[in-house]
Amino acid sequence: MTTTTTTPDLGARWAGDPGADRAPTPVRTPPEGAHALVVGATGITGSALVRQLLDAGWRTTGLSRRRPADDRAAHVAADLTSRASLEEALADVRPTHVFVGAWARQETEAENIRVNGGMVRDLLAVLGPQGSVRHVALVTGLKHYLGPFEAYGQGEMPDTPFLEDAERLPVDNFYYAQEDQLFAAADAHGFSWSVHRSHTVVGHAVGNAMNMAATLGAYAGIQRRLGRPFVFPGSRAQWDGVVDVTDADLLADHQLWAATTPGAADTAFNVVDGDVVRWRRLWPRLAEHLGVEPQGPGEEPQPLEQQMAGAEGVWADLVAEHGLAEPDLARVASWWHTDADLGRPFEVVADMTRSRLLGYTGWVSTERALLRQVDAYRAERLVP
Repeated sequence: MTTTTTTPDLGARWAGDPGADRAPTPVRTPPEGAHALVVGATGITGSALVRQLLDAGWRTTGLSRRRPADDRAAHVAADLTSRASLEEALADVRPTHVFVGAWARQETEAENIRVNGGMVRDLLAVLGPQGSVRHVALVTGLKHYLGPFEAYGQGEMPDTPFLEDAERLPVDNFYYAQEDQLFAAADAHGFSWSVHRSHTVVGHAVGNAMNMAATLGAYAGIQRRLGRPFVFPGSRAQWDGVVDVTDADLLADHQLWAATTPGAADTAFNVVDGDVVRWRRLWPRLAEHLGVEPQGPGEEPQPLEQQMAGAEGVWADLVAEHGLAEPDLARVASWWHTDADLGRPFEVVADMTRSRLLGYTGWVSTERALLRQVDAYRAERLVP
């Protein structure tokens, strides 16, 4: 008797879309009477959240200096650093769910604390006494574990992957100040809260201070125009190690999940895509997608702020040649922030077990999502 062993066709068992870059996102149906206020509605995190809220049928108001691109949302304009401005703008707004994703970078961490902690304090001091707020979600980031810009990656840090219950670092940090203002307001006014600690956020925004996808797209266009290679600007540790990032749409979905899941109330969460990548593998694929020649790191980082010094003239040529929609290079590329992310001398990954145990199943393929976002910027003529 002859036994034939057949190797199973594992590919044939894949029931999903092999071209997909994310798990299907459930519709987060709004609770009865829900009214969402998105603070920072035109930013990289806020714009994704506004879109998801509207698509799910939420009554949505955006608070930002400019009106959100999605005109289905109501809009109020206010200066977040002015209590009087907030009182005037929000006098007739009675949100049930507040999503805070705005911040303003300052010269020192003391100023970051004063300004950004003050934003959360004053916002909730205006909204809390109205009695309508049921839940407030606050987006922060992994500087919760890495330290603020002034002490970034210095001293003893928690081991990776970062866990949400790690003790705070013994340094001043505006994320801690924002959390403390949130906790105090929740105690005073009786609403639930959630904190969402994202890693590098990849999404769609123009004029955002932390936009890696657009930054790398602009960098590639300039290098291609100059006939120069697409040099990885960061450290060898980042090139060789594993890293995770946060897709803006996933972050939006996670906020809606926490806001509508009772078991997730009053909890801080890490929010990352759910996979890890190595830049030494991703960088050549990104370069091929962008039509440039990849080159790995040198012995020391080669920051984009230095490489791209004086590149505005080249960008003006690209704007004219390709009919680009944004002539101001500073509104497309945030060299300093991408330098910070790619120049770290250590591995940075975050754990999402807390979310998984509570039933959150969202995930994104980082590589596919990054390439998709680059294509979206090209389609909108924001990068060449």
